[in-house]
Amino acid sequence: MHAPEPKRDELYVDAAYDMIVVSNRLPVDYERGPDGETRWKSSPGGLVTALEPVMRAADGAWIGWAGIADREFDPFEHDGINIVPVPLSESELEEYYEGFSNDTLWPLYHDVIAPPSYHREWWEAYVRVNRRFAEAAARAASDGAVVWVQDYQLQLVPRMLRESRPDLVIGFFNHIPFPAYGIYSQLPWRRQVIDGLLGADVIGFQRPADAGNFTRAVRRLYGYATRGSVIDVPGPDGDVRHVVARAFPISIDAAGFEEIARRPEVQARAHEIRESLGNPETIMLGVDRLDYTKGIRHRLKAYGELLNEERLSVEDVTLVQVASPSRERVETYRQLRDEIELMVGRLNGDHSTLGHQAIAYLHHGYPREEMVALYLAADVMLVTALRDGMNLVAKEFVACSFDDDGVLVLSEFTGASDELRQAILVNPHDIEGLKDAMVEAARMPRKERARRMRALRKRVRENDVAKWSATFLKTLTGAGIIASGVPDGLGSAVARIADTDRLLVALDFDGTLAPLVDRPEDARATNRARTAIERLAALDDTRVAIVSGRALESLREVADPPHGALLSGSHGVELQLDTGGVTIDLRDAELAALEHLTRILEEVASGAEGAWVEWKPAGLALHTRKVASATAVELQRTARARVEAEIPELTVRSGKGVLEFSVRPSDKGEALTRLRQHSGASAVVYVGDDVTDEDAFAALESDDLGVKVGQGRSLATHRVRSPDDVADLLERLADARDATRGGPSRWP
Repeated sequence: MHAPEPKRDELYVDAAYDMIVVSNRLPVDYERGPDGETRWKSSPGGLVTALEPVMRAADGAWIGWAGIADREFDPFEHDGINIVPVPLSESELEEYYEGFSNDTLWPLYHDVIAPPSYHREWWEAYVRVNRRFAEAAARAASDGAVVWVQDYQLQLVPRMLRESRPDLVIGFFNHIPFPAYGIYSQLPWRRQVIDGLLGADVIGFQRPADAGNFTRAVRRLYGYATRGSVIDVPGPDGDVRHVVARAFPISIDAAGFEEIARRPEVQARAHEIRESLGNPETIMLGVDRLDYTKGIRHRLKAYGELLNEERLSVEDVTLVQVASPSRERVETYRQLRDEIELMVGRLNGDHSTLGHQAIAYLHHGYPREEMVALYLAADVMLVTALRDGMNLVAKEFVACSFDDDGVLVLSEFTGASDELRQAILVNPHDIEGLKDAMVEAARMPRKERARRMRALRKRVRENDVAKWSATFLKTLTGAGIIASGVPDGLGSAVARIADTDRLLVALDFDGTLAPLVDRPEDARATNRARTAIERLAALDDTRVAIVSGRALESLREVADPPHGALLSGSHGVELQLDTGGVTIDLRDAELAALEHLTRILEEVASGAEGAWVEWKPAGLALHTRKVASATAVELQRTARARVEAEIPELTVRSGKGVLEFSVRPSDKGEALTRLRQHSGASAVVYVGDDVTDEDAFAALESDDLGVKVGQGRSLATHRVRSPDDVADLLERLADARDATRGGPSRWP
């Protein structure tokens, strides 16, 4: 495809897109062909592979830099994806990218393995370029569009977008580690970066530890309340936004790598590589960008000492080290290259023979097919990074090992080590330990290699890059296919929480225990759910609570709660605890507001057949579920506008086909907190389907379990599809609780 002509000074976008990805680089490279024509060429990577189907389905756009300084291009389409280039000048490339991004943030976020540099002019360039990316995204986005910002170069974009386009749904994913506060606090612009990230609705990290580091930094710098993965961020109008910050470990196109590995020509190339190396008994392979975080020096040192000590010999073992060029305009990287090449030269000079080279050192990149051939040729993969967000090379090697052979030596300081537990895990700073691991890998019996690799391959196949992007976007938007049943991850969480000392199981009713019906008085829990909560309520160390927006009287009638169940009605205004019912004595002003509210809602409801008003102890609800969609929207808009104008002090909340007003503020989060305190629970399970249940999800703590029923944006970390699946979940919980409990009651 030919490159568009250089664009004019003012960047513009002709179309509005529902899905936008913003990254430092575009998924295409600009090149000049042998015929002298310039064209765009795809630069496929894991991120592009994961997002291509999503982008095409949503008619999305990708915003980023084209890779050429001082050159501007019009938006264009390439291979089914709309491309919106953002220009960078040569000075911005030096200050924003090579400077602040890669000589300030990169070393800081990688635990200051190399010293960061702090320059005010770099920071100013970083702000300026982030604003340019944010403005491009704001112009390209349709109303309510989803914008997914990628990586550390663009950490200010979420807040900038939030300020200019508050209608957008904004996600951010950090592909590199996020450091502990003691390290992060060195950054002179630490508050501005955190504030920039908090503009997102969901902030993704590679590891739970990274998400925890970020949350602690938020508490230290801003004092915002945090509960588990949820951060309460105050808005300028006094409202509180719930921001999710948690781990979404990235992965690879596992099936794609295995398909390449099974090609006969790629396998033939792997045999050629072994022959070219003298057919050693063991080939050890390292594949890295030439970066000081990758532990290449530690790997070479360990290998050299093994040769000196004659624990390995060059006749039997060869090390192949691919070190692709990286940031060679940055002085630190030029020095690293010189140091690595000096080490390689000395080791080869000391140990190579005429027929056997100690180290085959390759300082250039390779196409994917050649890399797969190298993976197939290798017996041992060495991933010894000193600090790495994930390290996808480890997963690529595993995906290519379709014969269940090969050994992975993996640094415990990579995100991949959280998942690939059957690798030989090492501390690369411990040279003796690293040496022992390399020898163990070289001498591991075939049966043990196969056992470990089967487990590794299962993990990589089940958690591929498509699942990563789908999981993130489902958390961000609430959209996506939800399979029936209880997912494996939720099943594992149920097994974990079932072992807690004192468990509170809190459940919404309508849409959770009971399918939604046209007439609220006809709602009933499914038989399976009813049986399961009776089993749970009968356990000495387990309490069951039903938490509903219904008035308590209505809830008792439709739920027919089991003996000993705790009840919360009217979104927490009413609580039925062990000590008896709660009487609500409304003040004169509240009674007057309730009377005024009644007149307004009855007038609004009379304007459409099928709308009705439900009276509650401290409020009223306008039900529009039976009304045509367009009419329902207009009714709710009218009701909200009149109430806000005439009784502005009321609490307003939206649900599924209902708009509720309360003269006494409360919500399901406050109710859940009171239920937890009353029961003395050490952990809580909360299951709900409505927007109003989000307050309860926000109140959950790190050891709790939140489950969203159905689609829609949610703070819950798990989902099921329907009340039938809730019944399945509760049965599993009751089974697990039965299996783990024992002895006398542990309730106070």
